[in-house]
Amino acid sequence: MLCRQTVAARNLRALASGFRPMAMTQRMMSQSTANKATLKMEAARPQTATAKPAAVRAPASEAHLQTLSTKELISLGVIGFATINKPMLDLVLKMFPLVPVWLMKLLVSSLYCGGDNFQEVRETGKRLQERGINNMMLSLTIEDAEGTKNINIGSIVSETIASIHQILKPNLQEQLDTVEDVNSIPPGYIALKPSALVSNPYETLLHFNDPEWKAQREALVNNCVAITEEIFKLNQEFAKKYPERKIPFFVSVIDAEKYSLQKAGVYELQRILFQKFNPRDSSQVSCVGTWQLYLTDSASDLAKEYERAEREGYKLGLKIVRGAYIHSEPNRSTVIHPDQASTDANFNTVMKNVITDLLEKGDQSTYGHLVVASHNYESNALATKLLEGHDGNIGKANVVLGQLLGMADNVTHDLINNQKAKNVIKYVPWGPPVETKDYLFRRMQENGDAVRADNGFPLVKSVTKVLLRSLFGKPQTT
Repeated sequence: MLCRQTVAARNLRALASGFRPMAMTQRMMSQSTANKATLKMEAARPQTATAKPAAVRAPASEAHLQTLSTKELISLGVIGFATINKPMLDLVLKMFPLVPVWLMKLLVSSLYCGGDNFQEVRETGKRLQERGINNMMLSLTIEDAEGTKNINIGSIVSETIASIHQILKPNLQEQLDTVEDVNSIPPGYIALKPSALVSNPYETLLHFNDPEWKAQREALVNNCVAITEEIFKLNQEFAKKYPERKIPFFVSVIDAEKYSLQKAGVYELQRILFQKFNPRDSSQVSCVGTWQLYLTDSASDLAKEYERAEREGYKLGLKIVRGAYIHSEPNRSTVIHPDQASTDANFNTVMKNVITDLLEKGDQSTYGHLVVASHNYESNALATKLLEGHDGNIGKANVVLGQLLGMADNVTHDLINNQKAKNVIKYVPWGPPVETKDYLFRRMQENGDAVRADNGFPLVKSVTKVLLRSLFGKPQTT
């Protein structure tokens, strides 16, 4: 299942499993010197900007806080207080399982989750549009990475397909009917979490190519195909109605898993879907995969995938994140880059190479489509700079910037209001309250240190200032 780099990287995992690119990740991971494959990618693609731009300061939070409702401000204040220092965060994590669902929903979940049902998520989409965020990456927050829950896989598949038709489709349709440039609205995304789409997911992915696990492998592949096929059909249907649009209308996103599962099964799962739904002769991809760029071998893996896609005649489709499993990877000292600086360098270099390729080759690019899933302001600023002056370029329209719902809103606000970016989406987790509570708890467990660093007292102070200004009737500017 659309966000971990700066502020809550996946802030609550970065709040979800798709956006693992966030603040947290930003603080926790990194990459070291470029390997041969990275150098190969560099040599193959013209360089239009340095991998690491001049230091860029993230925008202050107060401007975007002034656009929020009192309820949203109070929720942010609660998060700030809960993360004010490490002892407080540890206490919150200890007590969180005892918090009633209704209280969790009242205080914080509405800020970070799109809702419990289709209607609530549609309303979330409309509120995002009012802020200039024209689409979403939906993630049904039911997963079972360790295979310990008795979840109904068939229900997840049918509910996910229904959300495409009842949320993403009308959300995009209404906008396409009112804009002059149909390529200016980002696609609607559906995030697929492999660990939620098969029973015993850990073993299934770990033994993805083992003949003894053929039945489970086929079940996972068939579930992903069933959902992505709906996306593929909708892209064909909408292309007939809006022939001038050259980018996807809808996109299926395969989420990343832990390193061992990623290497053993997820990359192969992605490849199967790319081959089926991203033909080289189409201007639109229907599926993208996730690359966690805090992994030391991520650049070389991507280079190999690029070469294979060119050789076999399909497009990749990428969502790049910094990473999501830094606390749970057993071998992180060897598989994850040693510091934030090297991870940032890897992320920015790969991002620059992909954007350059898309801008130069347009709908002929083997990369096909890019989602920069990041809360890191420097990376977003670099992406925006690379895209500057390329209006009307199909490659530019195929680059989208995404952050988690409720996370890095100062970055999102700056991109839209100061950088005039139109290619911004939010990763929107949604689902049953019990599941969203579990989801929020997991994100805080995995990303708590980064949440604390990004929020805490500074957030409490900013929220208090804006609330007092509002209560005492002083005019606010946005």
